[in-house]
Amino acid sequence: MKIKTVLIFGAILLLGMVAWAQEFPRAEVGFDYTYARYAPSAPYSKGHSLNGGGGSATLNINDYLGIKMDLQGYGSNLTGFNIAPNPTFPLGASGNVQGNLFTYLFGPQVKVRTPKVHPFVHLLFGGAHTNVYGNAFTTICQPIVGGCAVSKKPAADAFAMAFGGGIDIPIHRHVSIRPAELDYLLTRFDNPFTGHKNQNNFRYSAGLVFTLGHSY
Repeated sequence: MKIKTVLIFGAILLLGMVAWAQEFPRAEVGFDYTYARYAPSAPYSKGHSLNGGGGSATLNINDYLGIKMDLQGYGSNLTGFNIAPNPTFPLGASGNVQGNLFTYLFGPQVKVRTPKVHPFVHLLFGGAHTNVYGNAFTTICQPIVGGCAVSKKPAADAFAMAFGGGIDIPIHRHVSIRPAELDYLLTRFDNPFTGHKNQNNFRYSAGLVFTLGHSY
């Protein structure tokens, strides 16, 4: 009798675990506000705060693993520069430069789905676009002949990577709140004004996530 009871209990537990393991949405679509602390690595141009928004779409392979697409854009930010004479700007320079930032990232996401919270981590790769370096060349370098050692307009596109994670709080079968997603965001714009190629940035996002195509 005891063995039979144990077997029945074990079968019920196993079925429950299998059912729980299959209870995952086939896709997730998120919309968010995002903040980026952009670090161009220049002695006369410290970090900039950028505000924007975007979204993500995740195709889930199983209960834990999904393939994620993350698209974000940050509005134009006007920054004033007053640069002392240096090898790049022999005569010094000044001006107001406006620039934006867009990122297009793809990669794996791992999420743990408990009844109350869904923490996740991801590693995303892709590209970034900004017009800030091109605008800096047009605004600061071109007006003064011989005042800038940079002779070519910098490229606007570069490699980008994001590593981080966050937490989703389900409030409905198809809706979750994402109070926080924190990422290290690497961009590799070739910055001819400083010679640096890496920008080590911080990103925070928050918003809503909608789930589609549940398997149960």
